Amino acid sequence: MDKKILADYIDACELIKETEQDIRRMKKDEVVQDKVNGSNPDFPYQKMSFHLSGVMETYLDSAGIEKEKNLLIERKWNAEKLKRNIEKWMGTIPSRMQRIIRMRYFEGKSWEEVAIGIGRNATADSVRKEFDRFIRKK
Repeated sequence: MDKKILADYIDACELIKETEQDIRRMKKDEVVQDKVNGSNPDFPYQKMSFHLSGVMETYLDSAGIEKEKNLLIERKWNAEKLKRNIEKWMGTIPSRMQRIIRMRYFEGKSWEEVAIGIGRNATADSVRKEFDRFIRKK
């Protein structure tokens, strides 16, 4: 496990969110409303107003839309798989290192903020060196 994979985790989380938004956008149906004038079909012809509404369907490229939707679902599945693998790995490392990685990479804190979060007289350099040693060892 290296630093690149930790960055990939953050990207995978964002990709999942973006893909879900794209899928929702594709499912969005447009409601169309209109008002028309007409009359009774029989005598006496009286002018009447009718309110029409419905869902507008897209017939232009439904096969292309379905293919794109399937690609988005596959992209989301791959990102979720990567996220699960990294979370599984995170469960195997020591608790202190989990906290350091979570604060530094997932929450985006500086080394100074991580050291304050860790507490117990930790300094920014000591936390950073501890992380570097851990990554080199793995």
